Amino acid sequence: QVQLVESGGGPVQAGGSLNISCAGSGRTFSPFAMGWFRQAPGKEREFVAAIRWSGGSTDYADSVKGRFTISRDKAKHTVYLQMNSLKPEDTAVYYCAATLGYTDYLIIALRSGPWGQGTQVTVSS
Repeated sequence: QVQLVESGGGPVQAGGSLNISCAGSGRTFSPFAMGWFRQAPGKEREFVAAIRWSGGSTDYADSVKGRFTISRDKAKHTVYLQMNSLKPEDTAVYYCAATLGYTDYLIIALRSGPWGQGTQVTVSS
């Protein structure tokens, strides 16, 4: 069974940077892709970024393009999200997700889970 564990969240001032990570585990953990979503209070969970495990190609939400960078370490089964130029509106619980099989509908597949437990990112103005 796949397990995902996020780490690295916390408080940060606007304009600052934060790097969060998500480690995957399981006997045969070899995802097709992993991604990050976030959920602010009272709002729906929204897509942030995704990376395909084999080739490393990435997708980003428009709201984070140019500020956030997703990367992965295949040997460590870990995906990272480097967040720069943070804004108060980036405040949310950040969740990682994985999809194990090939898909042409990556974001939809990632929404199906599995999910990590989430890590809080709080950006103060």
